[in-house]
Amino acid sequence: MTKILLLENPHEVADKVFSDANVQVDRVDGALDENDLIKALQGYQMVGIRSKTNLNKRVFDECPDLVCAGTFTIGTNQIDLPEAAKHGVAVFNAPYSNTRSVAELAIAEIIALARQLPVRNSHLQNADWQKTAKGSHEVRGKTLGIIGYSSTGTQLSILAEAMGMKVQFYDLAKKLPIGNAKQCNSLEEALQGADFVSLHVDGRASNENMFTRVQMNQMKPGAKLLNLSRGFVVNLDDLAEALDSGQIGGCAIDVFPDEPRKNGEEFHSPIMGKENTILTPHIGGSTLEAQEDIGWFVAGKLCTYLQSGETVMSVNMPNLSLETTGNTKYRITLIHKNIPGVMAKINQLFSDAGVNIEGQVLGTNGEVGYVIGDISSEMPKAALDEISKFESTLSLRCIPIEGFVRDEETAVN
Repeated sequence: MTKILLLENPHEVADKVFSDANVQVDRVDGALDENDLIKALQGYQMVGIRSKTNLNKRVFDECPDLVCAGTFTIGTNQIDLPEAAKHGVAVFNAPYSNTRSVAELAIAEIIALARQLPVRNSHLQNADWQKTAKGSHEVRGKTLGIIGYSSTGTQLSILAEAMGMKVQFYDLAKKLPIGNAKQCNSLEEALQGADFVSLHVDGRASNENMFTRVQMNQMKPGAKLLNLSRGFVVNLDDLAEALDSGQIGGCAIDVFPDEPRKNGEEFHSPIMGKENTILTPHIGGSTLEAQEDIGWFVAGKLCTYLQSGETVMSVNMPNLSLETTGNTKYRITLIHKNIPGVMAKINQLFSDAGVNIEGQVLGTNGEVGYVIGDISSEMPKAALDEISKFESTLSLRCIPIEGFVRDEETAVN
């Protein structure tokens, strides 16, 4: 039986999806360090993680049984995607399932910062009654600068405009504005005049420290900063100084450069204890609705890949699908090094073996190529053995198509 190891407690709906696909599910609470992870993954064909588990080159080197991996998150920077591809491991994520939850949290934090709720709450929790309107504002009519106008940024834009805010945004790509939002030509332009700035950028290496005292000084004095994207995007030492000086009038930070691996571990940050700040433990997408959607989506993608080889929405493989015909008996999937002549060699071997090809599709993605082929003949074991020996072969599978009864083993590793 195919087995999957789930770490960091993705929603239990995933267990049912895997069980229905005849996949054995085992769980580990929290994340594991590299050595423990490698030990735990021996004999597993699938792995599911969240943000604290790292799948790096050594993990892929020493876990040869892995066929696919899923991260129950939007981000994939905790996975070495090129190494996964080189080892024939398809990777899937959940790019859209928790965007609404993140956008709603950002709206809540914008209102809380505008009304100085962290300050008011702190006073009253310490028995200090301070009923005042000083420093408190409506968000209606204020300007929100969104940095990164992808799925979360656009949802936030819609919610903000519905509340009467003006929206201006900056993105590296040209994007179609939603509603009355305005695209800016530079990051500096998006910061200027904004009462609130919310960061929603991806985990690419070039985004590290993209927000330092330089960008903070370009903001309107007293403007509020939100980061619900990646922990390494904002220089927190610079932010602490900007909060102390009043250049930044408050902040809401949900992600940090160094985060505890498990609940209960000690946490430190230079912006702890600052006035009008909201610090949350990476919970932007942590709603029951979002986690259920993510669990269903990622588990479904992994099972679809396992059963059909479909790679639609994989983040490291060519995105391919192929419809079967009524005559299809077997589906052959091959992940290979992207070099010329692989398809020709496969077809020649199949031709020599008298194999009838019902359908075939090839895609390439950088250094990796992927082939899906359906055949209506009996399984060509000798031809598959030859293909598995190709220097270019990274992963080869032969999947029986439902409706045909066979006695022989069909998996080729």
